[in-house]
Amino acid sequence: MSVVKKILRYTKAHSLYILLALISSAVSVGITLYIPVLVGNAVDFMIKRGEVDFTEILNIILEIAVFIAVAAVFQWLSSNFTNIICARTVRDMRSDLFKKLNRVPLSVIDSRARGDLISRITNDVEAVGDGLSQVITQLFSGIVTIIGTLIFMVSINAWIALVVVVLTPLSVLVAGIIGKLCAKSFRDQQELQGEISSYVEEIVGNQKVVKAFAYEQRSRDEFGEKNKRLFKVGLKAQFAGALANPCTRFVNNMVYAVTGIVGALTVVSAFMGALTIGQLSCFLAYANQYTKPFNEVTGVLTQIQTALAAGGRVFALLEEENEPDDSNKLTLKDVKGDIEFNHIKFSYSPEKELIKDFSLSVKSGRQIAIVGPTGCGKTTLINLIMRFYEVQSGEILIDNINTANMKRDSLRSLFGMVLQDSWLFSGTIMENLRYGNPEASDEELIEAAKLSYAHSFIRKMPEGYNTKLNEGASNLSAGQKQLLCIARAMALNPPMLILDEATSSIDTLTEIRVQKAFKKLMKGRTSFIVAHRLSTIKESDVILVMNDGDIIEQGTHDELLKKDGFYKKLYNSQFSG
Repeated sequence: MSVVKKILRYTKAHSLYILLALISSAVSVGITLYIPVLVGNAVDFMIKRGEVDFTEILNIILEIAVFIAVAAVFQWLSSNFTNIICARTVRDMRSDLFKKLNRVPLSVIDSRARGDLISRITNDVEAVGDGLSQVITQLFSGIVTIIGTLIFMVSINAWIALVVVVLTPLSVLVAGIIGKLCAKSFRDQQELQGEISSYVEEIVGNQKVVKAFAYEQRSRDEFGEKNKRLFKVGLKAQFAGALANPCTRFVNNMVYAVTGIVGALTVVSAFMGALTIGQLSCFLAYANQYTKPFNEVTGVLTQIQTALAAGGRVFALLEEENEPDDSNKLTLKDVKGDIEFNHIKFSYSPEKELIKDFSLSVKSGRQIAIVGPTGCGKTTLINLIMRFYEVQSGEILIDNINTANMKRDSLRSLFGMVLQDSWLFSGTIMENLRYGNPEASDEELIEAAKLSYAHSFIRKMPEGYNTKLNEGASNLSAGQKQLLCIARAMALNPPMLILDEATSSIDTLTEIRVQKAFKKLMKGRTSFIVAHRLSTIKESDVILVMNDGDIIEQGTHDELLKKDGFYKKLYNSQFSG
């Protein structure tokens, strides 16, 4: 299905406004088209010397004034209804895009730059709305204008009308050729806008790092290079698009000239039928009106091409496959917490195998630590447990039930999760703590904050728990943000825990306190701890040492040190003199 048809599917929901816009446009254009008839009549009342009928001319002028006022009102109504259609279509499209981001697999989000996704939801949808507004405005008035002028011209002189109809399609042909030539340039322009949005989001969001590494000049150079590419592509697209209007105007002016010559010959010699001077002036006005819609469409060709290119990007995201429906799957309650991995195989890309044949049995209430070098598969294992990614073969069982047979929401609600990258939204501290558990009372949230040692710094904030956090919680330190994330997980009181470098931004003293809090929280709960700092996992029941997607060693801290293997090397690299 073409991009145009996909956009029009969104407008169907607003059929009433489309009908009202069409009626208003038809009335406005119809009245406008009747005015040349009145002008022609006025001309015929003044063509003979000394026989000008001022009374009739004055009556016609008053009539024209009334018609102009009524036409203006209906034109305003048509424009207003069109704006409603476009605004609601853009709203629906943007809403669907946002919903889509929550329905697609995580792999779709991970495979695209965040700035590019944001650009599709903001810039591209807005471009579609602008193009749609132009098309609807020109389409409604254009169709009525073409049909109306054709009827009036045929009623005046069918032969001259035929000359106009035969010659006018030349302008459509010219516009079509130019449109095809510049379509690729407009697609490239939208892609580069997405790339620049992504780069700006990346640089602005990490200004501390940019300044710390004195990267300002290089970032300006890189942005300048991208901006130049956009300028060149944009200039090419705009130039090609701008050619359409003057080219079609030239063709249409030629049509007007031919019509004038043929009409003049008809008046003088009754060639191709009789015609009065008033009728000729009226006919020329209609010939001009007839070609006007073609001129107007080519005048906004740039916006239309931009809208089509933007629409292609929007629908490419909307048509991504959703996560499979799991409404008929199991919801788990009263979970014991036994977890089993049976011959798991997984890779992010076919050419690079990551987890080859992973098996593990974890009993309820045990604390499992996962260590190993970067890229060995630690976080991937967590992604598979939570079904952020699906295993390619094998199975993961919770209490002997395959996680693939569970509802994702049900599965994920079983885990309290604290990640290395602490995420907090713009809202009060209390709202952030309640994010995972909307039913939690203030007292329960404060208790969770006390357990995570966040309560002391929260009390010192200007408005305590009602303190408003900035975007990205920039008014908190990295450690404070992570303490709030830990408190948020504690407020869930989940049967199982996942801690992915959960204390990486906390000072040593606070870390000791948080470890004590975690010990209380993890009591009786199955817990997975991904850690680089081996000091945090000494008391784990089992430590899994991973490398290249496989478990190469497992045991307690003391057992692994005695083995004198890979774990001991990792440990010594952090603690030996």
